[in-house]
Amino acid sequence: MPTNGTDLEATEPGTGRSRPVWLNEPSGLRGANGIAFGPDGLLYVAQFLTGRISAVDIDSGEVELVVPPDGPLRTPDDIAFGADGTMYIADVAPGRVWQRSPNGEFALVTDAVVAPNGITCLGDRLFVNEMRSGGRLFELFPDSGSPVLLTEGLAYGNAMRFGPDGRLYYPHMMTDEVLRISPEGGEPELVVSGVPIPVAVRFDRAGELFVLSCDAAGTITHVDPETGGTSSTVTGVPGLDNAAFDAANRMFVSSFVRGSITELGERGRTRTVLPPGLNGPFGVTVDPAGRIYAADHFGLSSVSESDGIDQVAVVGGTLPGLPRNVVATGDVLQLVDISGGLHVYDPVRGVSRGRAAGLGELAGIAADSNGRVVLAAPERGQVLAVDETDSVTVLLEGLQHPVGVTLDHHGRCYVSDDRLGRVLRLDEEPVVVLDGLGTPQGIAVSGDELFVVEVEHRWLRRFDPATGTSTVAFRELAVETLPGVNGTGSNGEPDGSGRPSSFVDLAVAGDSSLLLAANAEGSVQLLKIDAAGTGEW
Repeated sequence: MPTNGTDLEATEPGTGRSRPVWLNEPSGLRGANGIAFGPDGLLYVAQFLTGRISAVDIDSGEVELVVPPDGPLRTPDDIAFGADGTMYIADVAPGRVWQRSPNGEFALVTDAVVAPNGITCLGDRLFVNEMRSGGRLFELFPDSGSPVLLTEGLAYGNAMRFGPDGRLYYPHMMTDEVLRISPEGGEPELVVSGVPIPVAVRFDRAGELFVLSCDAAGTITHVDPETGGTSSTVTGVPGLDNAAFDAANRMFVSSFVRGSITELGERGRTRTVLPPGLNGPFGVTVDPAGRIYAADHFGLSSVSESDGIDQVAVVGGTLPGLPRNVVATGDVLQLVDISGGLHVYDPVRGVSRGRAAGLGELAGIAADSNGRVVLAAPERGQVLAVDETDSVTVLLEGLQHPVGVTLDHHGRCYVSDDRLGRVLRLDEEPVVVLDGLGTPQGIAVSGDELFVVEVEHRWLRRFDPATGTSTVAFRELAVETLPGVNGTGSNGEPDGSGRPSSFVDLAVAGDSSLLLAANAEGSVQLLKIDAAGTGEW
């Protein structure tokens, strides 16, 4: 292909002294999955999407990062503490269970399980189940020995706990049941059925049984284990994942959808320990009315400087799939999901229509006024177009890893390839317009200028195609790249537990402003560009 791109090493960057405007507070947690109190009284929180574990002071709300995303964990989901203070972690997609000593050293317990999720301790004994169809329940031996199978045939196991009777209680998410079994094995016994999507089984310090539901209402069901009698409470916290009780028997719950920690008191009283935040965000866009949307994997949110985050919809309601990116076209949104589908979604009416499916992993998305949508398919090395009749064509293939796409006012498409370090314009033949970039991902055309986020350098580059000059408009952006993890079941097929790879999105907001999905801290930022090319404070 032609290579008449600009050699960036020969250009002189601008001052880069600009600062973005935060439209929402950075997230304290990046999702909130398994939670457990440690020996120090702090609440430890596993964060599946970003491979982190943090410790939260439940009274002050202060958050300490304990395990960073570049550590050994990939998709930590549930955690438990042994009697000696050792932390045990279920790492879902790679199929590993880890132990972390009180001094912070990691050791692999086993990699002989598939999609391990629910994990719990009984004294010095350790147990784990599998979150998949036909899953299994094991006792593990951290020091030596192979896992011992207790039972199988789980319909997506998840957070479990031993009861006062010494038996292990665990949920079947897909059959709306809670079962129990002896720690020595044997035939499982049904405790209760008809609990909607039971995601976690927990006992408080008085021995009372609570079952959390993974629904939009945030239902918690109190169960009498002997009679199967139930009573339910609606918390209003969507996407409940886990619960933990402190030494005073206060109940705290996590939301994987919102990344929040909430204390649940008597008579429906609640206290926010950590407020909702963005998990990514992944894609961002703004509609003609000026409303900003963020596609955030488990939901779709609107973001504004005055109101912060307002969750528009969550997965499991009317929202299609797990949203990866979004672009506004008039009053509707064009939305791509993790399964490779393109949908048109009306956020006001809460209805959607599928436009294309099976397109593979998707990242960047752009649209023109005629209804054509352009998509970057990184793993396929392709740029795709979906026209107004929903027909799919390949605009370009043979790239290494295309991530960002944008259209200029002539309808010409630009694409960034973060492994090639290039931005190309798709003319009759692709033309390299920028080369030698450091992990270019999000791109946008504003006026006659091209903007690209270089994730490696954490800056925004501004390029004038007419003169071939470029400057660095913003430095020290809160962006990062996290690899994805593909989880597979025992049949070798994807089990749906894999963490999606991250990418940085950029969108035009109007008035010489850009929107940045600051995925290293969970915020959407407004970047105001001045005429000199160095931005403004």
